[in-house]
Amino acid sequence: MQALYDLPAPAKLNLFLHVTGRRADGHHLLQSVFMLLDWCDTLHFERRADGAISREDLGAPLPDVDLTLRAARALQAATGCGQGAHIGVLKSVPAQAGLGGGSSDAATALLALNRLWGLGLSRAALEEIGLTLGADVPFFLRGHNAWVEGVGETLTPQQLPPACFAVVKPAAGLETGAVFSSLGWSPDCGSATIAGFAAEHFDFGRHFGSCRNDLQPVAQALCPEVSAAIEWLGTHGLQGRMTGSGSAVFAQMPHAFDLGTAPPGWQVRACGNLMHHPLAGWASDEG
Repeated sequence: MQALYDLPAPAKLNLFLHVTGRRADGHHLLQSVFMLLDWCDTLHFERRADGAISREDLGAPLPDVDLTLRAARALQAATGCGQGAHIGVLKSVPAQAGLGGGSSDAATALLALNRLWGLGLSRAALEEIGLTLGADVPFFLRGHNAWVEGVGETLTPQQLPPACFAVVKPAAGLETGAVFSSLGWSPDCGSATIAGFAAEHFDFGRHFGSCRNDLQPVAQALCPEVSAAIEWLGTHGLQGRMTGSGSAVFAQMPHAFDLGTAPPGWQVRACGNLMHHPLAGWASDEG
């Protein structure tokens, strides 16, 4: 039996997140920079000849149908593939954190099974499937840090310098739907430019407010632990802000150092950024 072991699914940070509009279908238009982190889930794949898709939770239990299973079934349906797979998932990246863990797992599943099943789909074809699973999945399939616009499907590669970040996930989580449904939006929110970001990177717009997450005030109202986590980072001399639409917050550190003991139930991690996704070469740009 052919097997692929210990494939990573890295998390991401939103260095900022602007809400720039709303489509007629209700989806919000965003502007952000997504940056890959070295905080990863690990997925294991074995091919099944009977065509079944099964999953084994190697760590924390997952919902009965998670994005990994959905990705595998979507790939089967799109290609008519008769092969199956057994997938082991060792979760490390917390859920409802805004770190993209589920979307990253889905992307790794698509890349792995495309190779395991010998399908030969191009990256563009995988992204088309991935977008039906979640707006962040194409980013992880593309394999590089990116300026992101639209609902998450418009990606422009960005080169970022190496850096260290403190990432804090409080015990409470936040569901994306709850955050966006509570968001008020007006055309005065404003937008940014790639050139402006490229000139400052991690200090982007700190003095005029572009380095912000427009979802943070809503998240803080729904989940007071977001504010508590930002304040906790402040006790270490770090200026924290929220990533994505979950409850995790982050701050750049001048260098990695011991953040000490966090409140019970919190996850605190010193992370480095990645220049490329570890599986960036697993799909061809031509198909």
